[in-house]
Amino acid sequence: MSAATQGQAPYYFVPGPSRHPIMAAIGLFFVILGAGQWVNGSSWGAYSVLFGLVWWGFVLQQWFREAISESEKGLYGHRVDLSFRWSMSWFIFSEVMFFGAFFGALYWLRQHSVPNLGGLENALLWPDFKAVWPSMAAGATASPAGVVEPFTTMGPFWLPTINTALLLTSGVTLTIAHHALRENHRGKTIAFMWLTVLLGATFLVVQGYEYYHAYADLNLKLSSGAFGSTFFMLTGFHGFHVFVGMLMLLFITIRIMKGHFTPDRHFGFEGAAWYWHFVDVVWLGLYIVVYWF
Repeated sequence: MSAATQGQAPYYFVPGPSRHPIMAAIGLFFVILGAGQWVNGSSWGAYSVLFGLVWWGFVLQQWFREAISESEKGLYGHRVDLSFRWSMSWFIFSEVMFFGAFFGALYWLRQHSVPNLGGLENALLWPDFKAVWPSMAAGATASPAGVVEPFTTMGPFWLPTINTALLLTSGVTLTIAHHALRENHRGKTIAFMWLTVLLGATFLVVQGYEYYHAYADLNLKLSSGAFGSTFFMLTGFHGFHVFVGMLMLLFITIRIMKGHFTPDRHFGFEGAAWYWHFVDVVWLGLYIVVYWF
């Protein structure tokens, strides 16, 4: 992990008591408090959320800087490296379960909830309702109570397909950067890392335009019934993960430019790469299930 190892690392480095966990918890407290008040109409809630996020970000910056300093001092040995790998593996597994829940909700809506609403037992209540997916059909209503405005679904061409190409390309450039780092070609590594970060940022810009197009031209909103809610929850949470992954890659790139990491010890790079490839795989599932079917 360190490019400037000083002496022999301890068998397992145990840091001293730290203020960072409690300070981060305080920031999250203000975020949750403010969010709860904001959605219930209190104007001060937005300021509480902003304060909490700024506080939380400042604490994380200090926390990460301290961890990087410990790594560069050679305090992290083989056992700590293993603990980092297991921790990142379980974190990504939790993310798999997170997205699995939303994919499962989408499956249940399409295969069970909507067909059941179109069954005989509901025909007298909603005679014009048709059990179709997406929940819009010509000559039929997908909102028996009239609470959902008509909307048009988002197809795969061209914005989602462009974003698919961007993410797949970023996976390739990240892999090239990884191989360059292992071969100690630091200049090549930095160039391809910056290209990966740029591709991730471009993905977010395209997705932002896609959301504008959905709201302004297709009338597709979060309130557009079951389809709208699952569409924006899946793609929105994925976009947030792309943003987080892009920040991880950005900071890793800056560390490489400062001379951190070696061809043999660079798990900070590998952990961010694992996360980015996970984001790629989730998008492929979204692209097929949400946009094509």
